[in-house]
Amino acid sequence: MHLLAAQPGGFVDDEGIVDLDQSPANMVILSAADSSLASLATACESLPLSLPSVRLANWMQLVKPAAFDLYQHKVLDKAQVVVVSLLGGESYWRYGFERLCEWVKAEASRTLILVPGDDAEDPQLLSASNVGADAARRVWRYLREGGHLNSQQLLLFLASEYLACTYRWQEPRPLPRCMIYLPEALRTKVVGSVHASSGGQASMAEWQKRWQSRLQAVGQNFDQSVAKSVAKSRAYNAEQISTSNRVCALLFYRSHLQGANSGMFDALIEVLEAQGLQPLPIAVASLKDPESIALVNALIEQSQARLIINTTSFASNTVGCPGDKEHATGGDAAGPSDFQSPFKRQIPVLQLILSSSTEQDWREHKQGLRSRDIAMQVVLPEMDGRIITRPISFKSESYFSQRCEISVVRYQLFSERAVFVAKLAERYCRLANTANGDKRIALILANYPTKDGRIGNGVGLDTPASTINVLQALKAAGYSLGDELPHTGTELIQQLLGSVTNNPDTLMLLPCWQSMSVEAYMAVFDTLPEVCREAVWQRWGPPEQDPKYRDGRLMIAGMRLGETFIGIQPARGFNIDASANYHDPDLVPPHAYLAFYFWLRESYKVEAVVHIGKHGNLEWLPGKGAGLSNSCWPDIALGPMPHFYPFIVNDPGEGAQAKRRTQAVIIDHLMPPLTRAETYGELAELEGLVDEYYQALGMDVRREQWLREEILKLVRDTNVLQELGLASGSNDDDVLAELDTYLCDIKEAQIRHGLHILGQLPDEAKLGDTLVALLRLPRGDRAESQGILHNLALDLALTNGGDFDPLQVDAQPWLGLKPEILKQQSADIWRTSQDTRERLELLALTWVQHFVLAEGDASLLSKFPRTQKLLTFARQHLLQALEQSVDNEIGSLLKGLSGQFIPPGPSGAPSRGRLDTLPTGRNFFSLDNRSVPSKAAWAIGQASAQALIERHLQEHGEYPAQLGLSVWGTATMRTGGDDIAQAFALMGIKPIWAEGSQRVVDFEIIPGMLLQRPRVDVTLRVSGFFRDAFPNVMKLYDAAVQKLAALREPGGNLIRDNIEARKKELRGQGMSAEDAARQASYRVFGSKPGAYGAGLQGLIDERCWEQSSDLAEAYLNWGGYAYGVEAGDGVEARQAFQHRLSNLEVVVQNQDNREHDLLDSDDYYQFQGGMSNAVKIYGGEMPKIYHGDHSNPAAPKIRTLKEELNRVIRSRVLNPKWIGAMREHGYKGAFEMAASIDYLFAYDATTNLIDDYQYEKVADALVFDQDNRAFLEEHNPNALEEMAERLLEACQRKLWQQPGDYECQLQELLLNIDEQQEGT
Repeated sequence: MHLLAAQPGGFVDDEGIVDLDQSPANMVILSAADSSLASLATACESLPLSLPSVRLANWMQLVKPAAFDLYQHKVLDKAQVVVVSLLGGESYWRYGFERLCEWVKAEASRTLILVPGDDAEDPQLLSASNVGADAARRVWRYLREGGHLNSQQLLLFLASEYLACTYRWQEPRPLPRCMIYLPEALRTKVVGSVHASSGGQASMAEWQKRWQSRLQAVGQNFDQSVAKSVAKSRAYNAEQISTSNRVCALLFYRSHLQGANSGMFDALIEVLEAQGLQPLPIAVASLKDPESIALVNALIEQSQARLIINTTSFASNTVGCPGDKEHATGGDAAGPSDFQSPFKRQIPVLQLILSSSTEQDWREHKQGLRSRDIAMQVVLPEMDGRIITRPISFKSESYFSQRCEISVVRYQLFSERAVFVAKLAERYCRLANTANGDKRIALILANYPTKDGRIGNGVGLDTPASTINVLQALKAAGYSLGDELPHTGTELIQQLLGSVTNNPDTLMLLPCWQSMSVEAYMAVFDTLPEVCREAVWQRWGPPEQDPKYRDGRLMIAGMRLGETFIGIQPARGFNIDASANYHDPDLVPPHAYLAFYFWLRESYKVEAVVHIGKHGNLEWLPGKGAGLSNSCWPDIALGPMPHFYPFIVNDPGEGAQAKRRTQAVIIDHLMPPLTRAETYGELAELEGLVDEYYQALGMDVRREQWLREEILKLVRDTNVLQELGLASGSNDDDVLAELDTYLCDIKEAQIRHGLHILGQLPDEAKLGDTLVALLRLPRGDRAESQGILHNLALDLALTNGGDFDPLQVDAQPWLGLKPEILKQQSADIWRTSQDTRERLELLALTWVQHFVLAEGDASLLSKFPRTQKLLTFARQHLLQALEQSVDNEIGSLLKGLSGQFIPPGPSGAPSRGRLDTLPTGRNFFSLDNRSVPSKAAWAIGQASAQALIERHLQEHGEYPAQLGLSVWGTATMRTGGDDIAQAFALMGIKPIWAEGSQRVVDFEIIPGMLLQRPRVDVTLRVSGFFRDAFPNVMKLYDAAVQKLAALREPGGNLIRDNIEARKKELRGQGMSAEDAARQASYRVFGSKPGAYGAGLQGLIDERCWEQSSDLAEAYLNWGGYAYGVEAGDGVEARQAFQHRLSNLEVVVQNQDNREHDLLDSDDYYQFQGGMSNAVKIYGGEMPKIYHGDHSNPAAPKIRTLKEELNRVIRSRVLNPKWIGAMREHGYKGAFEMAASIDYLFAYDATTNLIDDYQYEKVADALVFDQDNRAFLEEHNPNALEEMAERLLEACQRKLWQQPGDYECQLQELLLNIDEQQEGT
């Protein structure tokens, strides 16, 4: 028997160099801190030439094994002393650590000293050194205290102790952990002299003197930029400037001072002062250092600072991955969480980015920031609630140290981006200093498709009603809103529809309440970078050609209530030029789009912008993914504007996009109310007949036969038979058995029961259902963390011949106990395990209503101890968190608009066991991009991959061979990487995590003999946000593919075979061997760098496609860019993508929660439908299409897409429970109905999976039902028109193949609507 070993991948996510080109030396010091290396280089240059030779290097440039091996060969093997300051511990650089340990053992004369790269002692690391513990700690202290003197003494100590020199050395000299800093150039202006020994240290009094002198100069031309800013400001004059507090605490690492790297901060201070700010620079050891944070808080309080401008990395809060119990968020992911800022004063924190790359690299890199900067300076700071801004400095070579053979790196200020941040800081101070009555605020409603029935796009949110609540709160807080506000959301929209919108048909017919002259517009436009001006001009021509141009002005859609503006976000431009939907994924915005935001900033001069609801289009404009430049369109449009964004808590990815590209402060809100679908109408009738039938079995043969025939007839007449998914040749017994399971599945499906309204909880009945939904999934092992149904089952001692999981039941007979309390819940027959679950659900709801909402005496549940504990938890914690949520959702917005701090909180789907996402009303964060996939996600991915393989094998008799999977950034953030883990598992790849850490550092190939099945060749189509947020994961995946491409296995390797076959084809076409190998092995595809989407939305919305091949062409064009280790930024690979699509046999899309469904969002049909259609067009055959349901992480389910669509249509779209709930929301409820029809149509256009009877039922329920039609006509007649048009389009395109009289009825309805519109 042979031991089969997994093969490590050798993956390193690094863009570092390979050869540092250094010569050997006696001493080598490796550190990841450029400031430390700079200090050491300067110190070395100042010491006698007799000092043994020294080499310095940044070990981050050696993380690639090949780079380290080369460096060891050239330098380390000839060194006598090696010191490594290892940030992150040995697990962060496992390869280097292990090789260094081998290096020191190779020769007895060698000395290795390993020390931590931060202030936290690491005994394991220190003990790996071959010197005494005291000596290792001394070296550690030299490096951590830093500065010129300590660097000198370190070199002298090493030479004397380990290289037989006789230098005198001193012990490490402690430096202040935290201190106020004053540039020497300013010191002479403040105190009239410079003290050489000050080291830049200053007092509060010195800075106060500086501020006072600056304030006194207002009106005396002390700074023309400030004077100009004052003159342009509507809210400020010179007197106000002189009395307003604009103190900004500027925090930076003291290591910059220790490494003589303060020049960049000196220049930044000048920029801040030029904007009228009062900087208080504070150098800190770390924000995790108690001494530092204590002094920082004292100084902030003493100065009454309005703002913190932070340049330090990492986060103070400790955050785990979704589902990771070992690293649970906030200490306990099972319950609501509380994250606090390390700063006691509740003021905003702007996070500045000090890029670890060069300016040239940033400019050329279309994604903006490299993976390491994304993690350290974006993702982790978000966990402290910081506002992500822009990169304001880059690394550049200060000089080359000949003696140490290293380029000494300094940070250099990038003035243009620094000015952007300074202006943003000034605006935040303005929010804090301006009375509410003097502020102008803009509330923006998204509008896509750009139709009048679809204003106020916001997933899960009644956006118009929420806007009313915001307006009322603003008015109560003293903001200017006029005399009378609209009373309802419908009334608000009706008022907006009284003037121009994005509807091209009414642009020249309706009045316009605000506009921007072309002259004023061009004055701003002319300040844009030339390349941007040219792009707009070439694409759209002059502004006079814009559809929103009228009489020398560009129209702005919206209205003003007092000084508060409520606007309709303009369209991107795809509605103007239909051809752009095919070939222009990075379409530049038209003039009217830019004019909308220019008017807000420069003409109306709002103090802040609030985009209400997920999501608008601003954050999706072309440009870098993070670390934007002044040529990125979100930056151009919004500018340095405070930005607040109420956003659903379960969508961290798209919210993070707004945070990183438009400096948004997210104010997350609750998901919509949730409920069980239950049965209704013909389904309820079927359920009743089935129960009667099973009661009659063996009792009354004639009635039994009659019921059997009635059931089978009704199953056929209602088309339910088509939805049972029975194999050909199934008999009537099979139908009855499957029907039982199907009806239960529909009944227990979780659906939305309305929409959320900011600042409001749903009514008590809906709240009870929602609480049960939140408590349904287990979140831990304790009673308080177990699922409510599980606790009830345990308390009632329910078993069914073994362990009983109430969330995984079927139609098998129930043979267990039937407690009286469960019998009382329903008069229906109790036959199956499914019936047991239903009774548990009913009991759970009853007890939640009584013991949680009605505050009944929980001691009455003493006989049910586990359930008692859970319901006590629900009343004391969960309900309070929900109540706190609705207070926060409005209160946090008011705080933000007043220049206050919004606390951070986790994001995710609360009903998927993520109660730590509560309370809402916080500035949500996501997860560390280096931890994907997490260990919890890997477990789910493995289970899902196995379920998929088994389902496909069972139905088709063979293993899936070539599979396409869509991977989204937001789902990855919610789950920790279920989708990518599933892809790894299908290929036979396992991630490797660093010991004691959540970081994924490598992968290993699972041997084919252990895999016990063929590998699946998985092609990924990643979303634009996934590309931006997880470049490291794309590289990891690509590295795994390359490793598999070279792997020969005894049983064969399908992935290698496919790549070799394609290479042969490409070589035959004349391609070079290298290019052919790369083209053949691309497996990660996505949008064009800087662009987003899958390309189908515009075509569907604007009806600008003729046949399925048009949709396939758009999907191919928008996704034909390859990403990976070498691809980096993404390379055009349309041919490679088309080839992969043409060979796919299976298409998969996963869904990780049930707070939405396939017909709630355009993303599902664009990605899953788009890929499936493209496979059919380019491969000649429709693939097998699966839907992975990961809503219960313990039991992922695989359904066909057809099964899932049937399930959604029955459980929600046709359900009177959902329809009635939508009617409660007026205009937005009608909007949701129209959206569902749009997405239903789009899925049919891409997959041909919607049957005629389904169109009929949808038309009957939503369009032709008299009550619903009356509702639509009253609240949103435009939605009624859009629904009728879409259904008629389905008829005309022959998607609805035999509509019968429906086509004429739809035409007649549209004619009647036209007549009514003409009459008004």
